[in-house]
Amino acid sequence: MFRLPIAEREHWQTRAKEFGFEFHTMYGEKYWDESAYYQFSLQQIEQDIEAPTEEIHQMCLAVVEKVLADDELMRRFCLPEEQWDFIRQSWQNGDPSLYSRLDFAYSGKGHAKLYENNADTPTSIYETGFWQWLWLQDNVDSRVLSLRSDQFNSLQEKLVNRFIEIGHLTPDRVLHFACCKDTPEDRGTVQYLEDCAIEAGLTTEFVYVEDIGRDTEGNFTDTKDQIIRFMFKLYPWEFMFQEAFSANLGHNNIRWLEPPWKSVLSNKALLPMLWKMFPDHPNLLPAFFEDELHLAGELTSLVKKPIFSREGANISFTGSKSVIASDGPYGEEGYIYQATHMLPKFGENYTLIGSWLIDNQAAGISIREDINPITQDMSRYLPHIIL
Repeated sequence: MFRLPIAEREHWQTRAKEFGFEFHTMYGEKYWDESAYYQFSLQQIEQDIEAPTEEIHQMCLAVVEKVLADDELMRRFCLPEEQWDFIRQSWQNGDPSLYSRLDFAYSGKGHAKLYENNADTPTSIYETGFWQWLWLQDNVDSRVLSLRSDQFNSLQEKLVNRFIEIGHLTPDRVLHFACCKDTPEDRGTVQYLEDCAIEAGLTTEFVYVEDIGRDTEGNFTDTKDQIIRFMFKLYPWEFMFQEAFSANLGHNNIRWLEPPWKSVLSNKALLPMLWKMFPDHPNLLPAFFEDELHLAGELTSLVKKPIFSREGANISFTGSKSVIASDGPYGEEGYIYQATHMLPKFGENYTLIGSWLIDNQAAGISIREDINPITQDMSRYLPHIIL
């Protein structure tokens, strides 16, 4: 695994505008960075990332099964009791999942270590499935990269096929897509997924989360007063459960993407549960609930993570001489603790690998880097190749 410099494509910003990649630069800071790329061997991808991704995903599903069958564990995960039946029913019904992303620390040597599971609202899928593939094609066509260059990236093909499968499970329903206003990255992500759904033959509509209404019977509606029966929402379940309309969930015949049972997988309490159920697994880091820190034994440094944290918010390192922490709105719900395992550094950059799944299949990777050890929403995205 190498980080290698490369010349940026001429006029790539104009091309980005042409293809709707409006958030390549945000708040005056570079988000998409093609001044360098990461190079992997096929063995590194297949053995160290792809295979563990699919194995850990199955382990995570085993955690869901266990948690949903145990009221005490549901409380551990801070899931509101009034939503338990709604969450459990979605699992029992076999409500389908579209996608998720596992985040790993991996240096090119040894075992990739799981940081967390972004199973509910993962972003950077457009950059992964389309834009970095276009970057590869352009650089191979211009002979800047070897003709033998490849990429671990079947994401777009698998997305379209998965939408076809899901469409067959939910025939004759319009698929609404939703995200919040004033979130350019989220809007770009949702637009890309909607394009994939349209390619799969589904009928779609878009509505902002803030514009969703209710009719007199409690059905959710869009701005055209159409009743919503099938929705992809880039909006976390823990937020949904706190909304004024949450009492309507489960009573309005909506098929959700992601399904409510994903509220278990996107929860940091997943990490200590994985460690309990699969202790000493080579791809896991020791992790503990707050009241079980005595089980940490001789571990001298731990990462403190809020149960509902996203985008690296409210994370801090304990037990280290220098305090490293990130700001954010989370923490009232409680914390878990994970053994410290720092991201590898390539030059001055800490590098995180996101490994994508479409349903149960590994589908590609995204790479984020930052000069700080905590990857957050503005950490740069870099492409990769296999050679």
